[in-house]
Amino acid sequence: MVIWLIIIGAAAGFLATKIMKVEADIVTTMAFGIGGALVGGFVLRFLISMMGMLAGLVGAVLGAMLVIWVWQTYFKR
Repeated sequence: MVIWLIIIGAAAGFLATKIMKVEADIVTTMAFGIGGALVGGFVLRFLISMMGMLAGLVGAVLGAMLVIWVWQTYFKR
């Protein structure tokens, strides 16, 4: 499960940084993705159980985008 979280998190972080046009190093991108996967997993748990792994990726990307937005809004200066 942890390895799957890292793989999905890395993919989600990559997609989210590209969608939101954020330049970040690999570690930061993976952190965004893993954080997003956690956020998306909790928020979209019902959707994941109903629609499978694709919903997990969608939730992870949306969660990563939320994490990036929070980072840009509150922490990046």
